[in-house]
Amino acid sequence: MKPTKPRRNSPSPFSSLSHLNQTKLKNLNILSFLCCFNLMLSESVFCHLTEDLLIRVLDKLDSDRKSFRLVCKEFLRVESTTRKTIRILRIEFLLNLLQKYQNIESLDLSVCPWIEDGAVSTLLNHWSSSWTLGIKRLILSRVTGLGYVGLEMLIKACPLLEAVDVSHCWGFGDREAAALSCGGKLKEINMDKCLGVTDIGLAKIAVGCSKLEKLSLKWCLEISDLGIDLLSKKCFDLNFLDVSYLKVTNESLRSIASLLKLEVFIMVGCYLVDDAGLQFLEKGCPLLKAIDVSRCNCVSPSGLLSVISGHEGLEQINAGHCLSELSAPLTNGLKNLKHLSVIRIDGVRVSDFILQIIGSNCKSLVELGLSKCIGVTNMGIMQVVGCCNLTTLDLTCCRFVTDAAISTIANSCPNLACLKLESCDMVTEIGLYQIGSSCLMLEELDLTDCSGVNDIALKYLSRCSKLVRLKLGLCTNISDIGLAHIACNCPKLTELDLYRCVRIGDDGLAALTTGCNKLAMLNLAYCNRITDAGLKCISNLGELSDFELRGLSNITSIGIKAVAVSCKRLANLDLKHCEKLDDTGFRALAFYSQNLLQVSGISFTRLHLLKEKYVQQSSSYKN
Repeated sequence: MKPTKPRRNSPSPFSSLSHLNQTKLKNLNILSFLCCFNLMLSESVFCHLTEDLLIRVLDKLDSDRKSFRLVCKEFLRVESTTRKTIRILRIEFLLNLLQKYQNIESLDLSVCPWIEDGAVSTLLNHWSSSWTLGIKRLILSRVTGLGYVGLEMLIKACPLLEAVDVSHCWGFGDREAAALSCGGKLKEINMDKCLGVTDIGLAKIAVGCSKLEKLSLKWCLEISDLGIDLLSKKCFDLNFLDVSYLKVTNESLRSIASLLKLEVFIMVGCYLVDDAGLQFLEKGCPLLKAIDVSRCNCVSPSGLLSVISGHEGLEQINAGHCLSELSAPLTNGLKNLKHLSVIRIDGVRVSDFILQIIGSNCKSLVELGLSKCIGVTNMGIMQVVGCCNLTTLDLTCCRFVTDAAISTIANSCPNLACLKLESCDMVTEIGLYQIGSSCLMLEELDLTDCSGVNDIALKYLSRCSKLVRLKLGLCTNISDIGLAHIACNCPKLTELDLYRCVRIGDDGLAALTTGCNKLAMLNLAYCNRITDAGLKCISNLGELSDFELRGLSNITSIGIKAVAVSCKRLANLDLKHCEKLDDTGFRALAFYSQNLLQVSGISFTRLHLLKEKYVQQSSSYKN
């Protein structure tokens, strides 16, 4: 049914911004109730509640745990004793936090820039190292200052350690891999983009960590068939293996086929592997449930068919940007996969007939990826409605899809949680009306470069109150009015992309920061109507960590200072082409934004201001 357009005299959402407060009252949760209750009764009331009851309350909270522990001392005590994970932003607070939370099992140091061998030695010797005895997971991603000496000390100090993430540590090499091998109980290692690791380092890990179950070697370019062969002979319990972008050949797949417990195998961009390699997998890896051969240019439909033929228990197939088209034999082979839940065939030529076969036979499908597929039409999409359990649908750059197909999907797939429609120019407010009416479980929506999206469309979409991620980049027909609709009804929003939404201004940001105060990622690049007044509104976003302001010609250091003072979690900031900024703004960033990891668009002289502050803080810590 075609939606009726609102009357011309209908009031603007700005005429009743008090609706935001009404919405908050309606959504008052148990945590808010307890906070209000605490104002009326003495704190001793909560002392009579059993710890078991308080833990049950805490378990019901998917967020706002900080607010929970601020209610009273009893809540703080329960949260302290039950907390299992912690992410450290400032290393100087680590010891105090570990004394406070003594049951920590997962320690995340990935955003702590000052971790190096000396700091680790201090942490282990300054106070009783008993805090390490319960650690089961260490996240050291991008901790580039930590060498093999500090890593070995840390690994040996954690006798129960089961998982380590050292991804994107550019200095990580064979000596660091040898340090990892000291963790004999390790079951999971992530070494993505550890460019210095060779077959020698992998051999150390394979021998020392024979209980490994999950291993990711993505972008470890120095690892070859030799290392993979030794790994396959030593780590029999592997159930997850990622060798993406490695220069491995069919010989590696021959070795991998001997892994009897392997369930997930990812080999994105392995351009030296062809159909002969996949044929080794046909009779191997009997428990295989997921395979990813995307961007493997030498793989054809017949090679993928051989894998399917030998594994009727397959649940996930990713062949994006790999096959030129889906052949009839391959498509018919999908009929035998009764448990198939995920298909991603991005960039492949498809037809209405192919999509009809998928819709008719893959009833368990929950995710379908057709990004940049050639030949996707309304008729083809309508054939997919047989997959009524779909939760994720990617139609990026499927330019011939219109409101008719979107409406059919919305009505047939009410559990849809993620919908990607980037560059689908023919989708308008009519199709989005159906999305807003039927897909109330929607959490992620990508409408980048959809010229048919306007303020009315955003009004309809605001009914999807569970939205967490929304991309509206290059939607030039939306304004502050449409943004206010989203702000009024989507309080769970954490990521918003408004790239080049040129009609968005300060009023829209005022509404947004009032209604969506959980925003952690915000892109306002080239929204030139925004001024310092808008940035002062942004300062209300205490959770903001990623902020893009590229090309904002009307903001000055006054606005940047307001953001720096209030947004303590700010980690990534893009200020390229912000011509009116001066040293005052960068001094404010250097002084207040102590968790910044990356600032784009900063000159050498202004970089000196940040470096100077960093050196001061580092010196104070060492003293």
